[in-house]
Amino acid sequence: MYKKMLVPLDGSELAECVLPHVIAIAAGCGIGKVTLLRVIEPIPPETPPATDFEAIQEASMKTAEKYLAKIKTKLTKKGLNVETKVLLGRPGEVICEFADRNKMDIIALATHGRSGISRWIFGSVADKLIRCCSMPVVLIRPQDYEHGS
Repeated sequence: MYKKMLVPLDGSELAECVLPHVIAIAAGCGIGKVTLLRVIEPIPPETPPATDFEAIQEASMKTAEKYLAKIKTKLTKKGLNVETKVLLGRPGEVICEFADRNKMDIIALATHGRSGISRWIFGSVADKLIRCCSMPVVLIRPQDYEHGS
């Protein structure tokens, strides 16, 4: 049923709480490929003009690639076929576009569980994915996570 799984990660330990579920779903559904995706947000326009935008974004991309490579190694040792991708843009939009363009069958991610003002300020990638993606979205809420943090 599911052959291609997309796993967006933001570099946080909280986001990595999805990984045991990814392993279980991949094994149970015979998923052929897991794609780990990290989206780097663009540098805000209000950043001082003397800032070297290219250098900052290049460093962010390299850091993200190293991070995903580490996660890929862990998942590969569990028998998964894993690829990684780092993209630039607004996370919710980029993840949705990537999933559609690459015909992903399922998306799995951890939710930060923001509510109220923090959700309004930071937005909700999970909410965006549920609203815009045509494939199933599995949301994992970390057990030890305090609501609204």
